[in-house]
Amino acid sequence: MITKMTGTLVRVLDEEARVVVGPFEYQVLITEANRRALMFRIGTDITLHISEYYEGNQAGTRLVPRKLGFLTEVELEFFDLFCTVDKIGAKKALKAMCRGVRDIAEAINRQDAKWLTTLPGIGATTAEQIISTLRKKIIPFLTSRTDDATPADEPTVEKPKGTRKPKVVEPSKLGPAPAEKLIEDIYEALVVMGMNSMEARDRIDGLIRSGRPFATHSDAITLIFSTKG
Repeated sequence: MITKMTGTLVRVLDEEARVVVGPFEYQVLITEANRRALMFRIGTDITLHISEYYEGNQAGTRLVPRKLGFLTEVELEFFDLFCTVDKIGAKKALKAMCRGVRDIAEAINRQDAKWLTTLPGIGATTAEQIISTLRKKIIPFLTSRTDDATPADEPTVEKPKGTRKPKVVEPSKLGPAPAEKLIEDIYEALVVMGMNSMEARDRIDGLIRSGRPFATHSDAITLIFSTKG
């Protein structure tokens, strides 16, 4: 069983990443939260913590091996815990993890079923089941550094000197750390404004595809809502 994979990220699709390791290209299913983090790492080497399962039809006549990748071990541990909830399988858990692990853990801890129903695929009954099953098990995820990469893996970002206004740059030219934080800020802002996770994702993807530059999440929100359709 593969537990960790390091290779070159070559593509980020709707629900998966493609990672080249030696002569092989692997399909790795990822969470929406990690998809946002990986959007600006294409062409760079990444490390994913791996879980594996077999996906098959009801008749069991064809089984397809699937790899699921997570940027941190804590995310993988939380995923495994999430899958212990009745009627939540690997694909449903992966889809639901569109927010940071700590955010989800905090909602479970405060027994906020309404917040949990904002996660894709989670209805009111399932939200209550999540709370009753996991409320006493998520304490480690409230205190751990759950949503960030290992400190040693993070690039050092120099603070701008003086008080000059920061230069507006294309998103693709931002370094990995600021780009990921910026996209996450935009996503959180759109959700707070009432969009569901898929709407927020589609708006962000559309903005990036447009090629229009933005330096802050406020710039991005303005551009998103100035786009017709």
